[in-house]
Amino acid sequence: MAKTTEVLTTGEPLAAARLFSAPRERLTRRLRVDLLTRRLVTMGGVLIIACILAIFFVIAAVVYPLVKAPAAAQVGVISVKIDSAPLAVGVDEYREIAYLVTGGGVQFVSVKDGSPLASSPLTGLKAARVVGSSAVRRGLFALGLSDGRVIPAEVRFTVSFPEGRRRVDAELVVSDPITVDSDGRPITRVAHVSAQSGPITAAAVGAKDLMLVTVKETKALIGPSTKEESRQRLSLPIEGEITGLALDGRAEDLFVGSSSGQVTRVDLRDPDDPKVAGSVAATSGPGIGVRVMGFLIGDRTLVVGDLSGGVSTWQLLRAKGNERRLTKFYDFVPHVGPVVAFAPSQRDKGFVTTDTSGMTQLHYGTTGKTLLTMKAEGDGVNAVTFAPKADGVIVGGAAGRLSHWALDNPHPETTWRSLFGKIWYEGYREPEYVWQSTGGTDDFEAKFSLTPLIFGTLKGTLYALLFAIPLALLSALYASQFMHPTLKTIVKPTVEIMAALPSVVLGFLAGLWLAPLVERVVPGLFLMPIVVALLILVAVFCWRFVPVGLRRRVRPGTEVSLLVPIVILGAWLSFWLGGLVERLLLSGDYRGWLLNVLGLTYDQRNSLVVGFAMGFAVIPIIFTIAEDALANVPQHLVAGSLALGATRWQTALRIVLPTASPGIFSAIMIGFGRAVGETMIVLMATGNTPVMDWSIFNGFRALSANIAVELPEAPEGGTLFRILFLAALLLFVMTFVLNTMAEFVRLKLRRKYRYL
Repeated sequence: MAKTTEVLTTGEPLAAARLFSAPRERLTRRLRVDLLTRRLVTMGGVLIIACILAIFFVIAAVVYPLVKAPAAAQVGVISVKIDSAPLAVGVDEYREIAYLVTGGGVQFVSVKDGSPLASSPLTGLKAARVVGSSAVRRGLFALGLSDGRVIPAEVRFTVSFPEGRRRVDAELVVSDPITVDSDGRPITRVAHVSAQSGPITAAAVGAKDLMLVTVKETKALIGPSTKEESRQRLSLPIEGEITGLALDGRAEDLFVGSSSGQVTRVDLRDPDDPKVAGSVAATSGPGIGVRVMGFLIGDRTLVVGDLSGGVSTWQLLRAKGNERRLTKFYDFVPHVGPVVAFAPSQRDKGFVTTDTSGMTQLHYGTTGKTLLTMKAEGDGVNAVTFAPKADGVIVGGAAGRLSHWALDNPHPETTWRSLFGKIWYEGYREPEYVWQSTGGTDDFEAKFSLTPLIFGTLKGTLYALLFAIPLALLSALYASQFMHPTLKTIVKPTVEIMAALPSVVLGFLAGLWLAPLVERVVPGLFLMPIVVALLILVAVFCWRFVPVGLRRRVRPGTEVSLLVPIVILGAWLSFWLGGLVERLLLSGDYRGWLLNVLGLTYDQRNSLVVGFAMGFAVIPIIFTIAEDALANVPQHLVAGSLALGATRWQTALRIVLPTASPGIFSAIMIGFGRAVGETMIVLMATGNTPVMDWSIFNGFRALSANIAVELPEAPEGGTLFRILFLAALLLFVMTFVLNTMAEFVRLKLRRKYRYL
């Protein structure tokens, strides 16, 4: 017996040790799992933040070249043996062969070392000398001779790849000379274009005299074509002498610059009856003469350079009474000396100007900005050319010195003002916000204002939230505070399932089914809120007179089911009244009434349709989050309010709603983010028209939809491609800023109501 007691006595400490060691081991294991879980969650959060930052930096890296400053590097300076100062200079697209127009004709040289290249002789020159040259247009130009003739010419470059190496060959193609002045006076100022009806040549043959030579070509079905040549002499009412000529490519308008600083327009729309159509002072000061004139690509914008170094752009716009008037667009950074040469870009609205000191400036006509300044070596500069790919500039001096510059300016059209401000585009009467990225011709001026897209994004979001927020919040309030639990278990999952509907399906239904349906019943839609609300009020009022026995048969919280037929009846009555109002008050056509009375146009796919469709997509998100916030309000607050004599509505509005306000605000902000980023609904349910109009009957174009539409066709690395990434960056920043602000507001509301 004593032995047994001893065993038990000695065994008690061991059992107790095992008893206490098991929970300690379990606790240690739990702490380890908790630590591991905490680290995994932290690592996951860090990885998510890192991924978001990586996306941000990738987008920013694609966008950065848009704001990168242009740069120029001097490739070299070569000396060429020429017989006289060059009148014009040109180069091929690879900047391997340059050609110079001199007194003896056209000379081809290597851009690399200045060595002369074999070229075709200038036939028809005879004993005359070249004393003038028109503007070079894609290798086309006209040479004014000392004997009163003009020779149209063209420089053609052919590229071949013998043995896998690039080879560029140049060829001079010369047309028959045109006798402009029968008296043989030198042609120092000449403008020449090949219009559809035939070539037209304008040449100054005196201080104020202008000769127009028109050649009409008639092609016969059988036999050779015939040419009919006509000459007209115009004596212009100008002060001073003619110092510049510019003829647009359509041969509609001829602009004549004078030594007094005036630019006179000659209307050539009727070639047989040219008319002087007014003049304007186009230089930087009174009495400062015009030195150079020319057109940018598209022949809509006229560039004028004067003797004081001023550079300006002008456009012919229609004024009141359909009168065309030359209007100044921009003044650029002036030169230090007289502007002696001008060359337009063959790809965009950029151009270069140079003065006698060799200072060469790169400008962009659409934005009115001077982008870059280069200084060529030596004085006596009198010719400049812009490389066909807009990646180089060659400046020619009187002594045969050619300065070659390489440009790095892939996106000259993008500035903060062109992306977000008003720009005065060609053909527009005033600066406007415009998005129009593509056109039908090479001389189209792309318009990249993101302001209409931002406006459209906010407009679509506003109308969607105006429809979604009241319905979602009121439904959440009723479901959480008044609805019977059995009915709630059916309604809430049904609304949550609505969030699973693909947006492409909603957009498809909105564009092809809802939009035509809404178009037929617009007056009824605007009457529906009033009619339905009145019917519900009448139904509630009548419900008070229903016998108590019948009312008790309806379980509390299920009364809303009785309002379903009332709402259906109200909708039918609204549409019927809408048709009646349209017939009696809107002349039988509400669309015509909107246009004639309010000046509003009705587009079938408009903001009203988007509001319904996108609001339908946003409602489940706002409803679910708001209902959870309302349902999670502590029950002791509700019970205390009811115990003090407050009604259910008083408790819901004054206790539950303020307490749940942080969650409700979060629900609204999440719904806002969902609407801002929506793509397929706004893509399919709107006309995708980038207009800035708050009218609910007009469409719009959102940033997200624009990315979906434009990105597949945007050349990688091009301006449009990068601007679309900028639009994505804007969406990223907008949602980030809004969510951050919303979080601050939510935390403030939470601190305010946490002690209730």
